[in-house]
Amino acid sequence: MSDEHGGLPEPLEYPEFLLRLPSGGPLARGRLLAEKGTNGSQKFVVLAHSPARPGVVPSFPLRMPSSHRLRQQLIEEGAIRESATWQGWLETVRDIECNSPSAAAEILVGRSANGWVEWKTADGHPLADFLNHMGWGPSRAWLVRGSNVSGLDLVQRLWLAEQRVTLAASRLRQGVEQGVSKDRLRSLIEEDYSSAATYNQKLELVEAVHAFLSRMKPGDTVCTISGGRLYVGEVTGSAEQIGSDGGRSNLRRPVEWQAQGFAYDVLPEELQQKLSVQHDVVDLTVVKPLLDGLGLSDAELAAEAEAAADEGAVSAEIAAITERRRELELPEPDEALAAELLVHDAAWLRELRDLLWDERQLVLYGPPGTGKTYLALELAQFLGGGPEQVKLVQFHPSYAYEDFFEGFRPKEDPDTREVAFRLTAGPLRELADLASREGNRHIPHFLIIDEINRANLAKVFGELYFLLEYRNKSVRLTYSGDDFALPPNLFVIGTMNTADRSIALVDAAMRRRFAFVELSPRTEPTSGLLRRWLDAQERDSEPADLLDALNSRIEDADFRIGPSYLMKKGVYREGGLERTWRTKILPLLEEHHYGEGVDIEKRYGLAALRESLS
Repeated sequence: MSDEHGGLPEPLEYPEFLLRLPSGGPLARGRLLAEKGTNGSQKFVVLAHSPARPGVVPSFPLRMPSSHRLRQQLIEEGAIRESATWQGWLETVRDIECNSPSAAAEILVGRSANGWVEWKTADGHPLADFLNHMGWGPSRAWLVRGSNVSGLDLVQRLWLAEQRVTLAASRLRQGVEQGVSKDRLRSLIEEDYSSAATYNQKLELVEAVHAFLSRMKPGDTVCTISGGRLYVGEVTGSAEQIGSDGGRSNLRRPVEWQAQGFAYDVLPEELQQKLSVQHDVVDLTVVKPLLDGLGLSDAELAAEAEAAADEGAVSAEIAAITERRRELELPEPDEALAAELLVHDAAWLRELRDLLWDERQLVLYGPPGTGKTYLALELAQFLGGGPEQVKLVQFHPSYAYEDFFEGFRPKEDPDTREVAFRLTAGPLRELADLASREGNRHIPHFLIIDEINRANLAKVFGELYFLLEYRNKSVRLTYSGDDFALPPNLFVIGTMNTADRSIALVDAAMRRRFAFVELSPRTEPTSGLLRRWLDAQERDSEPADLLDALNSRIEDADFRIGPSYLMKKGVYREGGLERTWRTKILPLLEEHHYGEGVDIEKRYGLAALRESLS
């Protein structure tokens, strides 16, 4: 292919490249060949009398099986043997031709290696600098779908067998170069697919082809799904455009696939979320450490870290895998927390913790004054490790998806002072972004939704309703068009007031997605809360006796009075109890009995209750 951007053609001969072996070891020597192997990868020759590592890291046979087999074969043949030049090292006794620079590096260092950057000239320039259209930057990870291309599973039929990855673009003209700009590609696809694809299909094709040709590069990780298994490999060469049967694989890249796949159902949840994005080509760089760590036990990873202790790039990669493997944990509530919250038994708090761990969503419901919001906040701060991981919102009848998650809002430009509608994140999007940041993924984050039943929940949650139940999936967002998944470390606690009967309006979809825990004056921890608080404050127990007597006269459990009305300092000033009873408690009961002709003072007044206790 010619270079439409004016770049030079590939050189017929390349300079000699060097590779430093681990722990400050000796230098290996090699040359890149213009010749390509059977799968399209550019070949590389390790020159005779190059040193090789005596051992391999534990994961090498699994992650790079063909390189491991080649290394073993060369050792058995005597092409790599104990070195007489470098004590404690092996040495090549002849030139060894490999299918790619990465394979050449791997047989020497005994681990997964990106030969495009690890082989360098004497003055420090990586091999990648000598290739046209070679992408820049660190290695990335990609998902390319191939299990259903025009009704065929190309993964099993072509990719694994021929060590390739392909992308269908049957109508795209010949001669489109690697490194083509997205703008240029957009124009080409608009012309070539003018009547053969919808507007949205053309947008999708632009993104997929641009990623395949201009962003993907040798050394990148690539994966695909077929038959309920995830297959992982390494891109080992540049792209080519060819004619193919049925136009199913016009764009191709060589790949060294790992020998075995991984069962999809047991993959980390965060990885499943990204794999569920429905595009032909998906950038998975954010979860690359999870891909790199597949098949490695913690013991193997530790052994690999020890073996690579002196190799900076490899140590950084292992550190990234270790960081992403840090387990999400919810601390165990203990008796000290129970005493602080005046809860009767730490086992009850541990049950809330277990419900959150299993369901991710929980609703505390009960009459007013039962401490639902206070308990939700305190428990979230304990489980999350502090207030920085907790955000509170309150629903109301006019609350909408745009308020809760994201939507277009009028914003003033600070420079021009002009007002325009701009996409603005709501509290859930903000907290989700915080929870999914690098370094935060093992830390629990909590969204407290106060009065969760006062909004139109289907309207507020929108497509997020699906994600509450299917945490391992992602959805396309309404406004931004992003593919979004709820982070595994994001928990939701709602509070629900039962006195207005709106709990009866909660639909089955929400009931299925949340665990419900009642806080009622008739049961613990609420029934004895005021008495425990009075004991802690060294106050007389009369208010607790009066509250028990009051609630015993209220037949409807949803209208019984919670203890928080009487857990305020103002209640215990001169005349405070009478004032609170008259202005806070009796009006609630008057509303409850409106139109029934009940004498509220005679039935629920302090005088009547005190008389019943005497």
